[in-house]
Amino acid sequence: MPNADRVMRAAFQSDEILRDVLRDVLSELGLSAREFSKSSGIPQSTLYKILSGHREPNITTLRQIVKTIRQLEGSDGSFIAIIAARPVLDTISEKKTKIGDKMLTLREYSATNIEEAIIAAIRAERDGAAALVCAPIVSPTVEKLLTIPVATIIPKESVIRAIEVAARKIE
Repeated sequence: MPNADRVMRAAFQSDEILRDVLRDVLSELGLSAREFSKSSGIPQSTLYKILSGHREPNITTLRQIVKTIRQLEGSDGSFIAIIAARPVLDTISEKKTKIGDKMLTLREYSATNIEEAIIAAIRAERDGAAALVCAPIVSPTVEKLLTIPVATIIPKESVIRAIEVAARKIE
C-alpha cells in the first residue's frame, strides 16, 4: 500500500496510529521532520506537535502531508518509467532516486519486443510518468508518440561484456 494511503487510513483509525504511521513513513522516506517541513511547507513546530501527540492535525494539514508524501514518492506523476527486458530491470536496485531536491520514483515496465515496448511507453504516459527511459531501438518511435521526455539507454559496459562473451563462444 502506498505510504500516502497508509497515512490517510491511519488518520481515520486514531491519532496514535496516525502518529506512528507518519513516523514510519518519514523514516522510510529518509526524512527528518525538519526536512519534511521544508518539503511540505508545514511549520516544523506543527509537525513536531503532531508527532509527539501534543496536537491533532487539522484537515488542511493532513491534506498537505498526504500531498507531500505523494510528491516525494512520485505517485503524483513524478515518476520515471523504465522500459526494458526483465533481466535489465532486475539489475536496478534503487526504486527511488533523488535528483536535485526532488525524490523521484522509478517505475519498471517490462517488455520483450519492440511492440511491447511501444505499448508500455503509451501505458507509462497514461499512468502519469514524468519521463521515460528506454532502449535506442524503440526510442525514436516512442518520442514521436509521447508528449513526455524520452531518454535513451546507452549500455557501454554491457556491450563490451557481450562482445567478449560472443568472442569466447566462437573460439
